[in-house]
Amino acid sequence: MPGVGDLASTLLERLDDRFAASRDPERAAAMRAYMRDQFPYAGLPAPALRKLQREVFAGLSTPSDADLREIALACWSRDEREYQYVACDYLRKHVRAADASFLDVTRTLITTKPWWDTVDALATRFVGDLVRCHPSLVATMDAWSAESDMWLIRSAILHQLHYGTATDTARLFEYCARHASHRDFFVRKAIGWALRQYARTDPSAVREFVAANASRLSPLSVREATKHL
Repeated sequence: MPGVGDLASTLLERLDDRFAASRDPERAAAMRAYMRDQFPYAGLPAPALRKLQREVFAGLSTPSDADLREIALACWSRDEREYQYVACDYLRKHVRAADASFLDVTRTLITTKPWWDTVDALATRFVGDLVRCHPSLVATMDAWSAESDMWLIRSAILHQLHYGTATDTARLFEYCARHASHRDFFVRKAIGWALRQYARTDPSAVREFVAANASRLSPLSVREATKHL
């Protein structure tokens, strides 16, 4: 495959062949409608896609940072949304192969063909783990939190979702407070989700934060944050 290395070429050829053999136009139309006609689909339900991925990934060598870039960007250039799902899972599987500079690529992925499905998969797993591997990237999370792009804001808020006791509480609350009055649904939802998840670790801290910011937080954020308190 011109323009990509051997690993990327092999992986993408396998994907192309299996997608071509597994298409389900009727299911694809339903999946596209569910996602508000944002993207075309091949029509592979999640269990079938996971099985296909296992077949495609089998026997491949460990990727380099350059391989990850080629694979992710090539999958993002494909039309069907399942290609992007595969890229998200592949990145998560090989996050330790990514250099700190890979966050620039991730920004491109988050802001290209953006919707909650890929943004959340990248933010809560890949970005979060990449920041853990390269703590200097916390500064980039601070910068994303101050961006105007709602998907970068959402990613910054959600990147610590699975940190548990390792969560930087002050930073989480700072991001949530900064955008407490944000007008976009996806940012308000992210605030509630991040707080609800952190409440599993420190419920009293979340109660105090919500109480202190109740007049600024949207009802959606408050409802989500306090769902299990």
